[in-house]
Amino acid sequence: MTEFMTKDFLLDTDVAKELYHGFAEKLPIIDYHCHVSPKEIYEDLRAENITQLWLYGDHYKWRLMRSNGVSEDYITGKNTSDKDKFLKFAELLPKAIGNPMYHWCHFELKRYFGYEGVLNSDTAEEVWNITCEKLKEEDMSVRGIIKKSNVAFIGTTDDPADTLEYHKKLAEDESFTTVVAPSFRPDKAFSLNADFYAEYIKTLSDASGVTIDGIDSLKEALYRRMKHFDAYGCKASDHGINYPVYEKLSKAEMNSAIQRAIGGEKVSEKELQAVQTEMLLFCAERYSELGWVMQIHYNCMRNPNSAMFKKLGPDTGFDCIGPYNGSGALSRLLDEMYSGGKMPKLILYSLDAGDNAFIDTLMGAFQREGYPGTVQHGSAWWFNDTKNGMREQMTSLASLGLLGNFVGMLTDSRSFLSYTRHEYFRRILCQLIGQWVESGEYPYDIKALSEIVENISFYNAKRFFNLEV
Repeated sequence: MTEFMTKDFLLDTDVAKELYHGFAEKLPIIDYHCHVSPKEIYEDLRAENITQLWLYGDHYKWRLMRSNGVSEDYITGKNTSDKDKFLKFAELLPKAIGNPMYHWCHFELKRYFGYEGVLNSDTAEEVWNITCEKLKEEDMSVRGIIKKSNVAFIGTTDDPADTLEYHKKLAEDESFTTVVAPSFRPDKAFSLNADFYAEYIKTLSDASGVTIDGIDSLKEALYRRMKHFDAYGCKASDHGINYPVYEKLSKAEMNSAIQRAIGGEKVSEKELQAVQTEMLLFCAERYSELGWVMQIHYNCMRNPNSAMFKKLGPDTGFDCIGPYNGSGALSRLLDEMYSGGKMPKLILYSLDAGDNAFIDTLMGAFQREGYPGTVQHGSAWWFNDTKNGMREQMTSLASLGLLGNFVGMLTDSRSFLSYTRHEYFRRILCQLIGQWVESGEYPYDIKALSEIVENISFYNAKRFFNLEV
């Protein structure tokens, strides 16, 4: 029987061990898409206890607690102590066999707190005390955690109206060497039927200095903000859409839709999709000019539980995988980008793992001459960043494309302890490649193998995002 999470965890062949320990393990991390706060990095936030790091805003853990029937008082409640919340989570963790959360938690306890035991209700008090003491140490602040995690680059997620004041302060702080760059996330500007739309457009107008009253002024406002982001080192955008869109209407019809939305009216689905299509194409063209990477995340169903949405609001752990088939719309969107010579470097992510083969074959139709991997199949995302999900994504990419050009892992996380997910990914990568070699499906060519592993772990992302790290 293999011991639990030893130094060779998941490395079940000699080749996998050689590739991980010899090449992948010590490479820096490029976390090109996450949701951590630049303000907290600049202010070097220090948590008082592990609940603040683990359970404040971690939707993955909240979902497990709800699945175990835990009262919402222990999840998002304000009147329950941090310790009691942690004890409730520790109580359920042994049930999470086969869930990546079990591995993530123990990786974090090992790497950041030196705890080699197993977390459960019997050890929870011990772990609470150990972690509280450890968090008092100088190198356990946010910056200390980033440094000890060997993070070279962090791409945060930022609204176009953001001032980016903390990115500016971080860039001027020579004592902190990790590059923290903004990423442009304009979803709110395209959300015509959202209750917040009118208020948001006023905010964007104020930030850009453009009075937004139609499609052209919306484009101008966003372009001005793109130039602001570019001045602070932005390397990428990110678009979170429920499903791919491709719809066409006249400029007059789109202007009318935007004006009515600003006035508080709901627009038709066709009008909404037409504005989103026009803006996605406009953004792609501008990103291409700026040299940014365009990321598109899709196939998420938001807030299916209307009662809990009314109670807690969005982004509280009630989303799920969307059942949308947007293959036709996405192919037409990429076709217009490519045909017009306006396609930027692009990463596609679907929350539905059933889209793996579609993405891998679609991107093969739109690669650019002279640049390896212009269009990428993004790392297994959200509900898919499990051991099986990562293997399935990489196996599909290897079968239908070129795995060696893959830009690798991201945390997509709000937690500063999540960098161990890169270790988890690298171990799974080395396990997968090692099994192919051991079974005779690929030769034992350590030069070629190490190059593949090092590129996927670090160097491909460095080149793709044009990073000086």
